[in-house]
Amino acid sequence: MTEPSAGWDPAYQDTPPPWDIGRPQPAFARLAGAGLLSGRVLDAGCGTGEHVLLAAAHGAAAMGVDVSGLAIAKARAKAAERGLTARFEVGDVLHLERLGETFDTVTDSGVFHVFDDADRARYVTSLAAVLEPGGSYYMMCFSDRQPGVWGPRRVRRDEIEQAFSDGWEIASITPDEFSVNRIEGTTSVHAWLAVVHRR
Repeated sequence: MTEPSAGWDPAYQDTPPPWDIGRPQPAFARLAGAGLLSGRVLDAGCGTGEHVLLAAAHGAAAMGVDVSGLAIAKARAKAAERGLTARFEVGDVLHLERLGETFDTVTDSGVFHVFDDADRARYVTSLAAVLEPGGSYYMMCFSDRQPGVWGPRRVRRDEIEQAFSDGWEIASITPDEFSVNRIEGTTSVHAWLAVVHRR
């Protein structure tokens, strides 16, 4: 499953981008600590792999997919350094069906909010193609509570509800925070954490 890097490689050169903090997001660490990142886990848009490696460290059969070949190379190097078994593939999260696999759990840290309305619908369809019925999707996205105009698109709670209205069950959507490398004078930004189950 290979796709061109679509311009994302430069984000991973030199200085790490705001979202690449070198550790899991606290919200996903809490999920792992609660035993929720188990079985076959896919991280969609995995970047340099922190959430894949988190799941692997908790015993999951973990895989990450990202459009950036450079990010995937860095993720594979981290897995080797840490002695963790995990799979990483270059691929397009809008076409996860090309993996030819299904998963018990899909995680998403900062991918949902990058898409416009049309690609958002394609992304949800892509997720449905790889998540087993009854499986769980854990997603964090930029929140409309975040002031200013810098950064990715802000997402409203009702937009999440609408995106997952057909064939999904939303268990919860709660306010949370992304930890970020310092940007606009802050190291955290407002986020939504959504827990969604595939029907």
